[in-house]
Amino acid sequence: MKVGCFSISLAVKDLQKSKKFYETIGFSVFHGVEDQGWLIMKNGVCNIGLFQGMFEANIMTFNPGWNENAQPVSEFTDIREIQKTLLANNVNIEKTIDEDSSGPASIVIKDPDGNAILFDQHV
Repeated sequence: MKVGCFSISLAVKDLQKSKKFYETIGFSVFHGVEDQGWLIMKNGVCNIGLFQGMFEANIMTFNPGWNENAQPVSEFTDIREIQKTLLANNVNIEKTIDEDSSGPASIVIKDPDGNAILFDQHV
C-alpha cells in the first residue's frame, strides 16, 4: 500500500510565532494562506503543516498520489483501496468515504494511542 507524502499537521496557537520558530530551524513557507490560518512549511523532503484554529490536536497526514512537493505521482494506492485494506484488517475508520466515488477524498483513523492519522488524497 503506497500512502504518499507524509507530513505532520500541527495545531498551533499562534501561526506567526510558529512560522518564525520553524523558519529559525530551517523551514520555509511552501504553500498556504496566512489569512486563513494555515501554512505548509518545507525543509528538504520534510513537510510541516501549521494550522491555527482548525484542529484540536496534531495529526499525522499522508497524501496518496502526491510527493513531498505536492506534485502528482504516477503510481499510488487510491484512497478507496486504502480504506478497503484498513477495513479488511479491522481498523476502525472514523470518517469513511463512498467506495464507488473517485478523485479527491479523505479518511481518518486513530492509532492504538489515540493519535489521529489523516489520509488526504487531492488527485
